[in-house]
Amino acid sequence: MASIFTKIIKGEIPSYKVYEDENYYAFLDINPNAVGHTLCVPKIEVDKIFDLDDETYNGLMIFSKKIAKALKKAVDCKRVGISVIGLEVPHVHVHLIPINKMDDMSFNSKIKLSNDEFVNIMEKIKLYL
Repeated sequence: MASIFTKIIKGEIPSYKVYEDENYYAFLDINPNAVGHTLCVPKIEVDKIFDLDDETYNGLMIFSKKIAKALKKAVDCKRVGISVIGLEVPHVHVHLIPINKMDDMSFNSKIKLSNDEFVNIMEKIKLYL
């Protein structure tokens, strides 16, 4: 059965898409740690990051770097943190989270955004890609 991320990539479930190319897809996390919290995923469905072939793994990191640089320009933060946990959805995903302190990377505190806030930050990130 297709993961929720595969359904998002295929357009079966709506997302706040930041960017995509032929192999990867970036979209805002709908349960974010911070404004701009973005997920980067390969379009192929693989459960664990270290099960990716080297080309896909390296490509995902390069893709994530591109998104992170745009995110840093779009959101006022000290840096963009990166996390790969992989327990929530059985589809490799890289979390890019704007942070100002270590606690900002904790997945215990979430923020709520309106649809307009999601759309605004999505569009702002896109300006820098």
